[in-house]
Amino acid sequence: MADHRATSWLDLQEHLYADAWQPGLGRHRSSFAFRGVGDGSADLMTSLHRLAPDPVQIEPHVLRAFRKYAAGRANAFPGESVWNWLALAQHHGLPTRMLDWTYSPLVALHFATADLPLYDRDGVVWCVDYVRTNALLPAALREVLDRESTGLFTADMLDAAADTLAGFDGLAGDGGDPFVVFMEPPSFDDRIVNQFALFCLMNGPAHRLDAWLADRPDLFRRVIVPKELKWEVRDKLDQANVTERVLFPGLDGLSGWLKRYYTPR
Repeated sequence: MADHRATSWLDLQEHLYADAWQPGLGRHRSSFAFRGVGDGSADLMTSLHRLAPDPVQIEPHVLRAFRKYAAGRANAFPGESVWNWLALAQHHGLPTRMLDWTYSPLVALHFATADLPLYDRDGVVWCVDYVRTNALLPAALREVLDRESTGLFTADMLDAAADTLAGFDGLAGDGGDPFVVFMEPPSFDDRIVNQFALFCLMNGPAHRLDAWLADRPDLFRRVIVPKELKWEVRDKLDQANVTERVLFPGLDGLSGWLKRYYTPR
């Protein structure tokens, strides 16, 4: 793992946008997914793993109950795809095997600096190269990506390889080697759109992404946001309009932004 401790706002931008140039396209198009965390010592454990010591046993019950009780209540009904249901559940706070990511380094910085009580400790932005993680996927999943000429999955693309969680987990074969998939969720609402959201999941709720990455340090890096730099980063994000008002459209987001914005330093 390559950790870089940022020394300034400009240094932060340089390292977050590093390796974005794509010679074949002639464009700056990063292949990294970003996840900002206010406490740099935090791990990448999923909410489902935190809920239960044995997430394998509880996962089907939690998701089945969500589908049963949420039907007809969702603003954008997800249909029958288990991947749409899983993404909808994650989006609304249900403990799942998914983790939230974003295409946007600035959105990740928002989440690394949004929680004022954590300003006494460093934050971090995790940066994972999803094109390189794709190279380690089972053949059935790589074939779907190659056929669609893309680096990220949608629910329909995952359905083409496995339309159940059990089928997805079984793609690893008898060895059961862990792998990670990055998925672009459906645009259920403006929050997903404005956050430029991505989700990731592994082939089994008990797998830990941080442990998997630790054995593959060439796939990721971490950019540390020092506690001494957080106020400057936060003020500049506010001026750039990367705030709760935009990322969480509605009165709750507006109130959250105003509460934080007017909190004295």
